[in-house]
Amino acid sequence: MTTPASSAAPHAHVADTVENAVATPEKEQPYDALGLKPDEYEQIKSILGRRPTSGELAMYSVMWSEHCSYKSSKIYLRRFGQKVSDEMRERLMVGMGQNAGVVDVGEGWAVTFKVESHNHPSYIEPFQGAATGVGGIVRDIISMGARPVAVMDQLRFGAIDHPDTARVVHGVVSGISSYGNCLGLPNIGGETVFDSVYQANPLVNALAVGVMRHEDIRLANATGVGNKVVLFGARTGGDGIGGASILASDTFADGGPTKRPAVQVGDPFAEKVLIECCLELYKGDLVEAIQDLGAAGISCATSELAANGGSGMKVELTNVLLRDPSLTPEEILMSESQERMMAIVAPEKLDAFLAVTSKWDVETSVLGEVTGDGRLVITWDGETIVDVDPSTVAVDGPVYERPVAYPTWIDALQEDSASALPRPTEPEAIREQFTRLVASPNLADTSWITNQYDYYVLGNTALSFPDDAGMIRVDEESGLGFSIATDANGRYCQLDPYAGAQLALAEAYRNVAVTGATPTAVTDCLNFGSPENPEVMWQFSQAVDGLSDACLALGVPVTGGNVSFYNQTGDTPIHPTPVVGVLGIIDDVARRIPSGWQDAGENIYLLGITREELDGSAWADVVHGHLGGRPPAVDLEGEKRLAGLIAAARDEWLISSAHDLSEGGLGQALAEGVLRFGVGARVWLTEILERDGVDAATALFSESTGRVIVTVPREEDVKFRGLCEGRGYPVLRIGVTDTVADLEVQDVFTVSAAELRELSTSTLPKHFGPTVVEPTA
Repeated sequence: MTTPASSAAPHAHVADTVENAVATPEKEQPYDALGLKPDEYEQIKSILGRRPTSGELAMYSVMWSEHCSYKSSKIYLRRFGQKVSDEMRERLMVGMGQNAGVVDVGEGWAVTFKVESHNHPSYIEPFQGAATGVGGIVRDIISMGARPVAVMDQLRFGAIDHPDTARVVHGVVSGISSYGNCLGLPNIGGETVFDSVYQANPLVNALAVGVMRHEDIRLANATGVGNKVVLFGARTGGDGIGGASILASDTFADGGPTKRPAVQVGDPFAEKVLIECCLELYKGDLVEAIQDLGAAGISCATSELAANGGSGMKVELTNVLLRDPSLTPEEILMSESQERMMAIVAPEKLDAFLAVTSKWDVETSVLGEVTGDGRLVITWDGETIVDVDPSTVAVDGPVYERPVAYPTWIDALQEDSASALPRPTEPEAIREQFTRLVASPNLADTSWITNQYDYYVLGNTALSFPDDAGMIRVDEESGLGFSIATDANGRYCQLDPYAGAQLALAEAYRNVAVTGATPTAVTDCLNFGSPENPEVMWQFSQAVDGLSDACLALGVPVTGGNVSFYNQTGDTPIHPTPVVGVLGIIDDVARRIPSGWQDAGENIYLLGITREELDGSAWADVVHGHLGGRPPAVDLEGEKRLAGLIAAARDEWLISSAHDLSEGGLGQALAEGVLRFGVGARVWLTEILERDGVDAATALFSESTGRVIVTVPREEDVKFRGLCEGRGYPVLRIGVTDTVADLEVQDVFTVSAAELRELSTSTLPKHFGPTVVEPTA
């Protein structure tokens, strides 16, 4: 343990004490600069019965920010808790309200997972913004008592050819890879989208997942009068001050990157040590409760721990170890310096706790103790600078019912259907449009990004890029594992946010199912424009309704997540982008299903029906620069039956690969199937055209849901057809895998695997430089 005296010279700051606040009621305070509205400032004065001290004002400003308090979204998020069935509760061990949700995956194992945003910091300082996004979500996983085992990222950038996009892409990708690789965590999947709507407001969402035994779950509840409040990890510095209240809870004005000091600075090696230190503390049962320090720093950790435990807490702020001795008490309370944790420790275990942190060379300071008076009291050199009811800071903040307005522009947008766009009928024209789609930024190979990540470290990765979902083995002996996928389609959500949110869930659910896992639970990161825009609040309300209704229909609970508002520049919001992550359980990862075929001579089957559903599609975007109409219909009951069918086929070893159809439709899925292992395919469209009544271009480019292509070994053909018929799911044999490494669509076009690979792999390097490749011996 390092003593506070060794961290700084004597404190020169004269603190604004409670006594002083009572004596000087007329003092003007900079509440607006801290992101508080005038009525919120008046509400704080009413709660306290006096003006707040500077320290209290700092705490309320960060904890009542949109980013921390969910004040504009809370009334809608309650719908997730209201729409719950017994099926959804079956495996849920910890739900919304804690640092991350926890799911029972069987055999005494539990998995915790969560996705969060770090959008604005990643525009201003792309490397540190993205890196600390990874660090923050990993600490949420540690604080649940779990060992982190994987990360994923969901990235949305501006137009690929915009002059500023490369700055953001290079910084964000290197920030994610640097932090994750240094932690030794595999990055097993995610998404990358380029769209001009995200030009000055990229979305950087990070997901982390951890594994623990049931008995190891930890909660962030401070209880037990006399228990010690201990801060450990990195020292507190000036980085990240105001990050939650000012940076994450406001829009970008025109004029480009500003607000640099509000971006945190990460140290992945410090976090790696912190992970091991925490796990040893848990193993020794030396922690009563724990909270990571992320947004709002000490303000958040102290108030949430005290409020969740229904207790009080007394803390001496001068005991905080500082990197920068010039920090004021208010800055210490607001700092979002990374790699810090706060633990509640029983007095009789304190020496053992300190022995572990000392062993790991983790600096530690005892700040105070838990009290029974229900007050959060913070002192500075013995003088009281904060005296509040912690629930008023952390729980009972403002709740807004923002005005909601049906968008004035949406009817015209929905009437502008892609069905009016010319579709090619000649084979050469279809081939030309197919190759444009394969090479388009959002469908092209993402190895330029993913090759910078380590996805096999720790040795438990069963599936990763470019499969439909990532998969991790949990138990070496039994092979128990989980699969995880994330999806969102901002174009669909712009057309219809209710349907768009359901489509995101359906796609992630399907992506997990095609790996052979059983979809079980959900996390989400809801990225929207300003909540002060009534049309944005309508979009948000619709998306939450759509997602909560779909979760109920599919029987998968939302375990937690994040809301990110103010994603807009000036008056222009991003497309609504609800990122949905689905976690599935597989009893043995040896039974996993890859997304591409590996052997020639197998039959290719299409499961599901193809309709003329081109609105919002990649084809409409790439070929026609068009966005309009209504997104594809989603059949949630059908998705559930499809997942059950794939699981049954997996159990009987009837299929050798499975790949969902989504962006780019059947054409893109076939291209990816060929590219996965370089095995060709001969495909015919005649049965699809006859049964579904569509033309060849629609058969290839439609984005109808509930569709999967699977390959079936010849000897399993009869059994597989019987399984589909028995379960009543539409199925067509549409081709065979081939020793010739081409994609041949009979009577339409042939493209060699070499040309496909060149089309797909050249797009990102053309804009960002050469792809990193592993050295060959």
